[in-house]
Amino acid sequence: MRWFGTDDPVSLSDIKQSGATGVVTALHNIPHGELWPSDQIEKRKQIIEAAGLSWPVVESVNIHESIKTRSGNYKQHIENYKQTVRNLAQHNVRVVTYNFMPVNDWTRTSLNYTMPDGSKALYFNWFDLAVFDVYVLKRKNAADNYQKQVLDEAEKRFKKHSKEQLDELSHVVRFGIPGEKKSTVEEMRSALEVYDEIDHATLRENLKYFLQEVAPVAEEANIKLAIHPDDPPFDIFGLPRIVCNADDLNFILQAADNVSNGICFCTGSLGANAANNLPAMIKTVGKRLHFAHLRNTKRDAFGNFFEDNHLDGDTDMYAVMKEIVLLMNKTGVAIPVRPDHGHQMLDDLKKKTNPGYSAIGRLRGLAELRGLELGIARSILK
Repeated sequence: MRWFGTDDPVSLSDIKQSGATGVVTALHNIPHGELWPSDQIEKRKQIIEAAGLSWPVVESVNIHESIKTRSGNYKQHIENYKQTVRNLAQHNVRVVTYNFMPVNDWTRTSLNYTMPDGSKALYFNWFDLAVFDVYVLKRKNAADNYQKQVLDEAEKRFKKHSKEQLDELSHVVRFGIPGEKKSTVEEMRSALEVYDEIDHATLRENLKYFLQEVAPVAEEANIKLAIHPDDPPFDIFGLPRIVCNADDLNFILQAADNVSNGICFCTGSLGANAANNLPAMIKTVGKRLHFAHLRNTKRDAFGNFFEDNHLDGDTDMYAVMKEIVLLMNKTGVAIPVRPDHGHQMLDDLKKKTNPGYSAIGRLRGLAELRGLELGIARSILK
């Protein structure tokens, strides 16, 4: 399970009781691009191991914006990244997760979408995103990136929304990773302007440059790099998104053709793209699938989606898990897997929780996924 450190409302004791054997965490207090000191890594590891858990995966060592734009002090930030990888290897962390999403990390428009059973889920809605983009962020030429039907509905919603509703929407869209500094609307607008001259091809080349610099260091340190798909897996705010589909994954794997360069296979992110065939993508990625996030989404006709129960939604989780089990059996390598997100439910509805990371919803997801894995393994690997 993912753990956000000592300030996380879900304790290591809670995680231990869930059936998880390890945690995925990061030093969220260290700004993007800065070096992770060895002593801080060791301190975090000691806390985790004292609770009877392991720390096999970092999520995430985030990429500084200057690396994505290949500008400013990007070379120093890459050197910091290399040394951070070496430092993590010294403490037996074996997988480093990261993403290459420009400006905004994962993006939602609601953090408490009410499900039919009363639990709360994360939700992405194009109409609400357009309300924020056009009327709150006021990005230059923002309307050019939306269909007329979306713009018409966004205008209606904007006229009905109170200032408090617009402020809440703005907060949700800019929420990002728990524990990390939130950007203001003005800071976000300025950051977006840096990408005016950066298209998909340029961003791809910047990622390729990063991988060619860092992957050899990771290979030497016996560290596996795992890039997380863009979430959601399509362009937003006029920004290029380059980790969205099978073609993107193939480009990434070929950009630095060594075993350290691999994928964090997130079924929630990739599954929000109706064109993606997830079981087929797992076969293509093969032994370079270094880490998996298993969650499910349910789309509507407009491409809006909410995060469904782990075994429901549009993704065939049985087919996905079957391919992962077969892959592990073929390679003899255990792939770290975690339930990703989870509904806020039961007693957690009355508690303050990190969106998507309450205890009970993820416990339910983990239990379902463990049962599914065991059933598949017993039935096909006799």
